[in-house]
Amino acid sequence: MQFFKDLSLSTFVAGFVAVLVGFTSSVAIVFQAAQAFGATPAQVTSWMWALGLGMGLCSLVPSLILRQPVMVAWSTPGAAVLATAGLAGGFSMGEAVGAFMVSAVLITLAGVTRWFERVMNRIPMEIAAALLAGVLARFGLQAFAAAQTALPLVLLMLLVYLLSRRWLARYAVVITLAAAVAYAASQGQMAWGAVQLELALPVFMAPEFSVAALISLAIPLFVVTMASQNLPGVAVIRASGYNLPVSRLITLTGLATLVLAPFGAFALNFSAITAAMCMGPEAHEDRSRRYTAAVSCGALYVAIGLFGAVITGLLTAFPKELVVAIAGLALLGTIGNGLAAALRDEPHREAALITFLVTLSGVVVAGVGSAFWGVVAGSITLFVQQYRRSSAGRV
Repeated sequence: MQFFKDLSLSTFVAGFVAVLVGFTSSVAIVFQAAQAFGATPAQVTSWMWALGLGMGLCSLVPSLILRQPVMVAWSTPGAAVLATAGLAGGFSMGEAVGAFMVSAVLITLAGVTRWFERVMNRIPMEIAAALLAGVLARFGLQAFAAAQTALPLVLLMLLVYLLSRRWLARYAVVITLAAAVAYAASQGQMAWGAVQLELALPVFMAPEFSVAALISLAIPLFVVTMASQNLPGVAVIRASGYNLPVSRLITLTGLATLVLAPFGAFALNFSAITAAMCMGPEAHEDRSRRYTAAVSCGALYVAIGLFGAVITGLLTAFPKELVVAIAGLALLGTIGNGLAAALRDEPHREAALITFLVTLSGVVVAGVGSAFWGVVAGSITLFVQQYRRSSAGRV
């Protein structure tokens, strides 16, 4: 099979790091969202089962078919919206599931009608590259900020990474991760007690539909998923040089969410941060072989869904400083490429810089994250500049 010929240690580790970062950085928010609707422990486990299978299969299968990396994740800002609205509104689990299904239908329609892809096609590549750099730069900053609480670990990882980049560039992230785990284990910093031998089982939760849940849950979930997740996700795809069928894949995520919503899948969408790890040069120098990183990531997500508590315990055993540091180091190349592409052409440079800074700021307005507002700010800047030039030309 061609996949096994294309698979390499660096692409598998890229997939593993993507799962490690994506899971440990936001799983607590998903738990909070489930608990906001009064979820029982069995229902929380079902949420992880549905999300793991949804993310895994929507990443694994299209990547194998298209031979390009397709990265799907849960909506972290969507989970934050649900956690806040769920507590404030006192919604039941049935109403939440109904809202998940309505949001999934809206996402499916966005894919079928192709309106979202048409909007993305009008955004200049420099703006998309600046958006990518702004989204990822926060992880680069966190990698070095982790030195405040784990200085020896971060210094060791940085030294190993630099030496590996000098002598074994393809395996720099692999070697750095191995050294970090070995050091953390030797210092007793690995929380092995979190590992539990337990399989996840799905629990069906019947949907209920209400106007209040539609307004407070479904529509905000749809908006933040499209603006804060799918928009930067498409930017990563474009900036990485891949030509994926965006509309069809968005339709796939909507349908998968619709099917798995009664079991706890609240929103599936394009990944941005973890996608950059699997689509960038750190995964493999050969662009045509990077899809194996996405397939590996998808397989690991399926394992999380099926084996629930076992995989959850393994991933959460890593110190948080190790997770943020390996994420930042793994993304250095992609951040640099994004900035280089964003600032390359002078006519778009100022608009790209504003996009980068607004995105990096992390500002949230009306529940919508900085990725969306970065594109808005950059697009307005570009429009004003081009309008001014065209008007001057007519005079």
